[in-house]
Amino acid sequence: MDAIAFIARYPEYLENIRKVTKEEYISILDEMEKWDPHDLVKPDTWFQDETSALGYVYWLFLKEAPKEH
Repeated sequence: MDAIAFIARYPEYLENIRKVTKEEYISILDEMEKWDPHDLVKPDTWFQDETSALGYVYWLFLKEAPKEH
């Protein structure tokens, strides 16, 4: 999957994560919806498959989530 396909599917990936996320973390996804996906990848970025691309978005989500101890 190239960068253009990732950019086009970014909203879908956020929606997939939203479906399995606790209500208390939905605000993170709301903020991520404001992000420009063009800023998240370089033009030559390549993902092995759709699962890898979704994993990248999930990783970005987890980076924004508060740390619980």
